[in-house]
Amino acid sequence: MTQLLSKMQTTPILYQQPETLLNTIICDDSLNAMRQMADQSIDLCVTSPPYNLRNSTGNGMKDGRGGKWANARLIEGYQSHDDCLPHDQYVEWQRACLAEMLRLIKDDGAIFYNHKWRVQGGLLQDRQDIVDGFPIRQIIIWKRKGGINFNPGYFLPTYEVIYLIAKPKFRLAPKSNRYGDVWEFTQELDNPHPAPYPLSLIERIISSTNAQTVLDPFVGSGTTAVAAKNLNRNYIGIDISAEYCAMAQHRLNNEEWK
Repeated sequence: MTQLLSKMQTTPILYQQPETLLNTIICDDSLNAMRQMADQSIDLCVTSPPYNLRNSTGNGMKDGRGGKWANARLIEGYQSHDDCLPHDQYVEWQRACLAEMLRLIKDDGAIFYNHKWRVQGGLLQDRQDIVDGFPIRQIIIWKRKGGINFNPGYFLPTYEVIYLIAKPKFRLAPKSNRYGDVWEFTQELDNPHPAPYPLSLIERIISSTNAQTVLDPFVGSGTTAVAAKNLNRNYIGIDISAEYCAMAQHRLNNEEWK
């Protein structure tokens, strides 16, 4: 059964022992938890951080009548995070998170960092200010099948970008290089988390590597952990929201979440 650790129950000494963290969901701030973990104790990081959507014009969440789409729950932010930082603070935070992930992965490890490009004030935010200086090996585009668009001024947005940030010795698992760099998956429809990504997407990422221990510092509803478990890999998930951590634990225990 999955362990659930909270910052009230854990100490820095515990975080520094990798074997105590395997197959565990940690309820804590991601930076705080990662900074207490040992160097090169992780094989792979797979994550999708909050996108700071509330600090935006919000046009992608408005319908053609000027109102907000009722199902776009991200306009309210996340549990324990309002998703509305000043842009420079958001960039600084995400660069700090990537720096910790890079420290944690081994010499043959990699980070799959999922984010979304957007146009803000007429300028493209392609996340270069976040990933600049990190060893990016490739970008992968993944496309959601279907969707609903209420805004007549915009084509339906359907893609997101995964940055493959890799240490020098990282190699794909045998035959995984047959995949192209544009992927298509059906979005999650029955997940109560406001921004889940498809389980099949994360299973492809993990199965394309030789990683035995996978970290997601923004684990949300636990999709990365569930994918790792399905593939007989070890996982470590971190999230600041107690509700999301409980959601992940229920999924990992094959329990219904209500």
